[in-house]
Amino acid sequence: MKIKSFMVACVLGLAAVGAAGVSKAEDVRMFVRHQVADYGAWRKVYNGFSAMQKKAGAVYRAVYQSTDDPNDVTVVSDFHSLEQAKAFAASPELKAAMEKAGVKGPPQIWYTTKSLK
Repeated sequence: MKIKSFMVACVLGLAAVGAAGVSKAEDVRMFVRHQVADYGAWRKVYNGFSAMQKKAGAVYRAVYQSTDDPNDVTVVSDFHSLEQAKAFAASPELKAAMEKAGVKGPPQIWYTTKSLK
């Protein structure tokens, strides 16, 4: 019986992880694209910034690298409102983290909403 319970727990756990890994756009998706000096160094700072992202209202986050240039990075973050996303993008904490992480130049930032049609 313990094995069966363990297997059910594993299946449910994998289903939850799988669902969390699927893009589950909330009301607003923010894209931030920037060039970084060194992806490895940038990623350490990004990973350390997770608590601030959650505090600012990010409910989903993902990082993508260009297939042609690993230092060309696009970050996707979902928020419940455009106001939350824009406040996060304008935050001094984010600006300081980007500088510390070696972001080169100003990022490209754009916002989208889920199409209802």
